[in-house]
Amino acid sequence: MAIKDALLAEYDHEMATTRRLLDRIPDEQLGWRPHGKSMSLAGIATHLANIPSWGAMILDSASFDLESVPQNLAERGSRAEILAAFDEATRLTRGKMDRGDADYLAHWELNRGGQEMFSMPRAAAFRTFVLYHLVHHRGQLSVYLRLNDIPVPAIYGPSADEG
Repeated sequence: MAIKDALLAEYDHEMATTRRLLDRIPDEQLGWRPHGKSMSLAGIATHLANIPSWGAMILDSASFDLESVPQNLAERGSRAEILAAFDEATRLTRGKMDRGDADYLAHWELNRGGQEMFSMPRAAAFRTFVLYHLVHHRGQLSVYLRLNDIPVPAIYGPSADEG
């Protein structure tokens, strides 16, 4: 199996699952946060909507410098805006995934201010910064939903709300 085929299967599954959670966000609770040091519901949802776009960046360049972008994005103002951003980022990245194994195995590095923080094959960077990062924050979002009595959809199996 080609690397792209394995990544596409994972990508499509994780994006569809994430979209189901994002679709549950109520506009009237976007400002809610579980703790003063936590992101707001809008903040975590905005971050989740942006994560797929990192895939396009990883696939299109040999490196990325964290100092080239703002640390935090402005929060989206509605579920519709969050879903639109997520759908666009997901579509853009998926469109760039038709590549050969050599491209996925090519060297990729993460920098901060020109200093290399680490490097790995592009496929590993894609899994780490897109898929695993998305799953991490999606887990946080599922707790935000639960704490607000919003039904949590099934993710890898049944939830307490959906069998």
